[in-house]
Amino acid sequence: MKLNIQNETSRLKTVVLGTAESVGPVPSIDEAYDPKSIQHIKAGTYPVESDMQKEMDAVAKVFEKYDVTVYRPKVITDYNQIFSRDIAFVIEDKFIKANILPDREREYEAIQHVIEKINEENIIILPEECHVEGGDVMPWNDFIFIGTYSGEDYADYITARTNTGAVIAIQELFPHKTVKAFELRKSNTDPKENALHLDCCFQPIGKDKAILHKNGFLIEREYNWILNFFGKENVFEITKEEMYHMNSNIFSISEDVIISEKNFTRLNTWLRENGFTVEEVSYTEIAKQEGLLRCSTMPLVRD
Repeated sequence: MKLNIQNETSRLKTVVLGTAESVGPVPSIDEAYDPKSIQHIKAGTYPVESDMQKEMDAVAKVFEKYDVTVYRPKVITDYNQIFSRDIAFVIEDKFIKANILPDREREYEAIQHVIEKINEENIIILPEECHVEGGDVMPWNDFIFIGTYSGEDYADYITARTNTGAVIAIQELFPHKTVKAFELRKSNTDPKENALHLDCCFQPIGKDKAILHKNGFLIEREYNWILNFFGKENVFEITKEEMYHMNSNIFSISEDVIISEKNFTRLNTWLRENGFTVEEVSYTEIAKQEGLLRCSTMPLVRD
């Protein structure tokens, strides 16, 4: 397979879509990785496997409609494999293994059948001290946008997933690109004050537009940089409530086709008004784990 990812929106050809098959029992609070999951565990509203399977099957059908080749992970019994974006990501023709939480190492092993199709010299394993997850990494033509957290209390946040070491390593891997890092707001306890990944508060769409949530950024000038880069007239600003429901975590099949959650009424209306075709799916159950459409997909090839 010849990998090719230059940006977030070129026509998608090949993708890994996670699976909700055999996700196992409801985790304990100690086993949860993010504040939103904890909120739903406490409330007794944590998502049911059959509901999540239906949601992911609907996305698979959209991919089928657009002739996208879809790979799924090998199913591991009683193991959550929904968020394939976390375990690896592609920039240009390089497949970069994410140094994820140690508990999730088996998720990477479950896509070996995909990795075997990739030229070995294009598989990059970063040094152990470089922490990174795919939700924080966005190739955008001449740029690579990366969400990070560099506070001295990094180790105290289970929600801090990408460190400065990873930002430096990615810059070294792609010296011809401009790597732009953004400090994200982190909270272990309040999902409305936590940007788990960069795609929880920002995502480029189309050729020159973006979805953005100001409070996800710790440093206002970094938020302003994005606003100026895309131009205010091209940016759809989401509210704290919309960020909580993951409105920025949609997924582009092409520059003019976007898969979005059907309840994102305000966003979907704006997208259509701006010439996008919106393929609406239900993803509310998966959203309870603080991830949505971009989190559950790992693009391998775009035109």
